[in-house]
Amino acid sequence: MIAETVCSAVSAAGLGIAAVTAYRKRFLAAARIAAYALVPVALVMTGAVGWLARTAFSPTAWAGFGLLGCAWVLFATTRAIERRRGGTREDRKAAARAADRDAVAPGASAPSLGTGGRTQSRGAERPAGSRGGDDDFSEIEAILKKHGI
Repeated sequence: MIAETVCSAVSAAGLGIAAVTAYRKRFLAAARIAAYALVPVALVMTGAVGWLARTAFSPTAWAGFGLLGCAWVLFATTRAIERRRGGTREDRKAAARAADRDAVAPGASAPSLGTGGRTQSRGAERPAGSRGGDDDFSEIEAILKKHGI
């Protein structure tokens, strides 16, 4: 009973503000204020306010909301962990199989870990004053390393 009275008073005050706004020739703002002002009365008329009042004082309803919150936290946590890992183990295996099956050269994108038959160090490959092909891409390599690629 009190909730319905409060909602009616809020709606009446909102409609009064809308009337003053319309009097000042701001009709679009007045229409928007009137729309907001009609929402509490509409909630009273649909019975939502009564349901909300009964729910707010029910321990069973609060326990249900608590369980919903726990479920949401579990969903969010597991989803965040999956994103950090790159999906579930089955998802990663399926993606690896699909990549191997669809790739033209499956091992081409994997970085080489060996020296490739070279026995000299990088500094000994070229003379001190010449610019080799590695210098052309050194800036690009630095940017890629910076971003972890």
